Amino acid sequence: MTSPTPKDATLSEVFSPRAADAAAVGFVVAHLDTDKPVLWIQDRITRKETGRPYTPGLPRDLDLIYVDVTRPVDVLWAMEEGLRCRDFGAVLGELWGNPQALDFTATKRLALRAESYRVPAWLIRRAAEPTLSAARNRWRVSSLQSLQNPWDNRAPGTPVWEADLFRTRWGKPGRWVATYDNGTLQFSHGMEADAVPPAEQVRR
Repeated sequence: MTSPTPKDATLSEVFSPRAADAAAVGFVVAHLDTDKPVLWIQDRITRKETGRPYTPGLPRDLDLIYVDVTRPVDVLWAMEEGLRCRDFGAVLGELWGNPQALDFTATKRLALRAESYRVPAWLIRRAAEPTLSAARNRWRVSSLQSLQNPWDNRAPGTPVWEADLFRTRWGKPGRWVATYDNGTLQFSHGMEADAVPPAEQVRR
């Protein structure tokens, strides 16, 4: 099936158990189904710890506008301003930890702005614990072993994630195995992830 959450524009948060894991970023990018530019904002700590988005590794048709700011409050401000522009296909913000600026009021402002201007907003949370938030959908995403590459068994194959929707305003929370193949994001229910070793346990 496709995403268990509605495609309506709103604010979603994605957490990763391991701060350096690219699963959260990959999962969010897999949701981006737009031919409009995407605004991507990082705070300084995130950039220093994980690096900037690597554009050659992104989908070819993704038109990225990247903004590098110093403070978490700057990320939130830039996201709010970006969400005013209906010419954006989505607005992404990466934040490290649990900054004081990211309180319930800040997330509510982002959610309302996204819904008012019909622009999806994504918060990618690094080294963070879930606290009170107005985000309509909240995910925990971690990497699983990729599928076998059909042309080279030494190369990584289709990405696979364990996706835990632990809070949602619509629908029902649940855990899925998610894959992104040929530009399509798919979810399999039943938590087959128990039978798939986490990425760090895979023998190289």
